[in-house]
Amino acid sequence: MNIQIVALIIFLITYTGIIFTRLPWLNIDRPSAAFFGAVAMMLFGVMTFDEAIYAIDFNTLGLLLGMMIIIASLQADGLFNYLTEKSINFAKNQRRLLSYIVFFTGISSAFLVNDAVVLMFTPIVILITRASKLNPIPYLIAEILASNIGSAMTITGNPQNMLIGLNSGISYGAFMLYLLPISLVGLWMTILFIRLYYKDEFKEVKTIHQPEEKLTFRFDSLRFSVPVFLGVIIAFFFGKLLNLSISLIALSGASAVMIFGHIKPRRIIDKVDWVLILFFASLFIVVRGIEKVGLLDYLLNHTNPESSMSGVVSIHVLSLLGSQVVSNVPFTILMLPFLKIAVSQSLWLALASASTLAGNATIIGAIANLIVIESARKYGIRIKFWDFLKPALPLTIITIIWSILVFGVEMWMGWLQ
Repeated sequence: MNIQIVALIIFLITYTGIIFTRLPWLNIDRPSAAFFGAVAMMLFGVMTFDEAIYAIDFNTLGLLLGMMIIIASLQADGLFNYLTEKSINFAKNQRRLLSYIVFFTGISSAFLVNDAVVLMFTPIVILITRASKLNPIPYLIAEILASNIGSAMTITGNPQNMLIGLNSGISYGAFMLYLLPISLVGLWMTILFIRLYYKDEFKEVKTIHQPEEKLTFRFDSLRFSVPVFLGVIIAFFFGKLLNLSISLIALSGASAVMIFGHIKPRRIIDKVDWVLILFFASLFIVVRGIEKVGLLDYLLNHTNPESSMSGVVSIHVLSLLGSQVVSNVPFTILMLPFLKIAVSQSLWLALASASTLAGNATIIGAIANLIVIESARKYGIRIKFWDFLKPALPLTIITIIWSILVFGVEMWMGWLQ
């Protein structure tokens, strides 16, 4: 059989698996589908083992691993519990609580990987809403929307931004500067949409109560892990000046919290999402396989992504559609070869913004969505597909339009090429 046909069949099976394994009620997962594709590419001679290893973007995996270790350390130290305990007094009623959840989740997701943020914060949201006798669903949906919108702001906000940031060569500070207005206004829009859609929930003022379950934290350990985290973020902004990659900066911070922190390193390592790293590595191999046999050549040769408004709009539309089919991470990995030939800062940033915002359209649009929904299910809270879609889809469309407008202004002003 022709090697191109073999590679195409493996690719189609892999991405079909990714599509259907994203359905919450199926007892199979996406990493296994991607891993099958990677192994099949080698098993059927599409690429050698050495070529497969070379296809893996270890720069991205290094950044992801470093941030996961730092986040795991902060989680073990109880940083989120500490911030929540200090902030409940600020959120005296459910209206302020909504604003707190949106901005706390959004800003945290900008500097910590959003998947990890929602994993840590969802149980806390449920504890607070139940203690205050509130319907948890509006606040959980707001958390999902805010985590995606806020994470669009920086390279370390989510996995697809890490891919884009490292492959584009855009500095951490420039990346944040261009996407900051999109995220901040998007967070305000989230509060507005949730309050309008769940107007009965916010009509009367309701008092917020402390959860009965004690929120624990280790202040002695936080004194070390928090400065390390802040130092890593500051170093991100000066990475090019220091001639250090952000991957190396993240790994340096990770090694520091494991060696000098108060939490046993094994506990931190156990919390790393190794399955996500396997998923990434496998997808790199699958996409490189179809690229190697020339299946992307025709599209690459006949694709001329232009650094223009039409190109920006096209990226947004493709992201909105593609992220619902395979979710934003596999879609972004598939788009990397096309963006590399464009050498366009505006298109790279448009992909970062659009692929992230598009993840809010449906419950299967982004991994963070599924994390919150599955975490809530363990507490007996069910967020149905349509319950999420009704407030989320209109907000997604509005934020996508807002993103296009921001890029239009930035290009018109000559800030973006």
